[in-house]
Amino acid sequence: MSPAPEQPAWVVLGRISGLYGVQGMVKVFSYTENRDGILDYAPWYLGAEHRPVAVLDGRLQGAGVVALLEGVRDREQARLLIGQEIAVPAQALPALEEGEYYWSQLLGLAVENREGQRLGEAAGFLETGANDVLLVRDAAGREHLIPWSDGAILAVERAQGRILVDWQADW
Repeated sequence: MSPAPEQPAWVVLGRISGLYGVQGMVKVFSYTENRDGILDYAPWYLGAEHRPVAVLDGRLQGAGVVALLEGVRDREQARLLIGQEIAVPAQALPALEEGEYYWSQLLGLAVENREGQRLGEAAGFLETGANDVLLVRDAAGREHLIPWSDGAILAVERAQGRILVDWQADW
């Protein structure tokens, strides 16, 4: 069994996805459960270098979030930020109840079925509305989509580095 992946020092909460208006506001695609939950974290750390930036103003706008960032005064400065990830230190996230996980804690865990077959690694999650879906990818690049439900997810064993599922390799 693989050891559990190390807890990331940074957790990506979203990314800058576009421009809003002419005053330098940016559109934000938020990965938080409530779209505007990303505004609860300050400062944001942008890009691979995790450059800290204060959020001067932010709000829900339609189905997304818009924000005004310190040092961004016009549309052209904002344009340079498009595509950058928004991260926060992992310790800034609230503590979870027993049996709850942040998705970032599960990425990279081995996924095995009840017969002991390794299906691959947890590579991502999809929100479908009905329930979340675990994306599992094997070494050959084949993927499984497994509903994150009590019937399909048997156990999360982070210390052992695995997620146990009731799922067949040929499904």
